[in-house]
Amino acid sequence: MVTSGRAVLDGADAAIPVPLHWRRKWQRGFNQAALLSAHLGVAVWPALARVRATRSQVALAAPARRLNVRNAFALARRRWPWQQPWATKLEGKIVVLVDDVSTTAATLDACARVLRQSGVREVRALTAARVVGPPP
Repeated sequence: MVTSGRAVLDGADAAIPVPLHWRRKWQRGFNQAALLSAHLGVAVWPALARVRATRSQVALAAPARRLNVRNAFALARRRWPWQQPWATKLEGKIVVLVDDVSTTAATLDACARVLRQSGVREVRALTAARVVGPPP
């Protein structure tokens, strides 16, 4: 991903992994996007939270995928009282959203919308795989 995504990573302030809902993360035991982010050579900021559980997108067509992830993401809360709020830290930054697979980019779009509304100057995306062809 570092080699293929060099142009996307160049000049980025941080990588932001697409978050899993806490229940899915608990079931799986890990967040694949966070694991991928850790090896990109840029700071990893867990700035997003999935605020509601969503259905698996595998069997959903593009319009249903967009609806499924609408309002599913928000800025993460600060973990410690002395931490800078994400909205302040993100202001004017260039970030790279990281996910494992992109089919219709519905999840990436939903996350990018939250980040742009929070003052991020530029949102880029990097995925380990991209589905080519029509979604199911």
